[in-house]
Amino acid sequence: MKKSILMCAVIVMVAVSLVWTQEPAKKKKAPLSPAAETSVAFGEKKITIKYSAPSLRGRPTVFGEGGRVTQDGTYPVWRAGANAATALHTDADLNIKGLAVPAGDYTIYVQVKPEPWQLIINKQTGQWGTAYNKDQDLGRVPMNMSKPPQPIETYKMTLSSTRANAGLLQLEWENVSASVPFTVK
Repeated sequence: MKKSILMCAVIVMVAVSLVWTQEPAKKKKAPLSPAAETSVAFGEKKITIKYSAPSLRGRPTVFGEGGRVTQDGTYPVWRAGANAATALHTDADLNIKGLAVPAGDYTIYVQVKPEPWQLIINKQTGQWGTAYNKDQDLGRVPMNMSKPPQPIETYKMTLSSTRANAGLLQLEWENVSASVPFTVK
């Protein structure tokens, strides 16, 4: 009887010590700029953009004087998102406002100053967003600029179809909406 009580006491002590030594489960915080994606299909051909979507989070400006974008080492070129560079994949050859973009993988940047903004299609892929290399630019095209009716809290990129073989890429954040049409070849 003494042996079974002693054995139970040892088991309880071991169990209690194991519970106390384990770290409490850490809650994973949501990223400040979560991963986001937009895509559009034209028949069997798909166009996809993967980016990180930052938010204003109380900042008075991101594009204006002293804003977050102006603090990047690549300014006035912006990574068109946050964190890693914004990735473009297209299964189809594209014509983006006169720029021929063969099917494949690219990085999107935007020159935000002076206006109008310039969409930059860059051939380098897989890099961090602030590792911009101008020598890798496939080309640049001017974007159509407008102002949304109210400030946009979280950055959003949208690919949409406008006709059977045409679409629109739109970037919206803070007090800016910039877009560029494209056609699928």
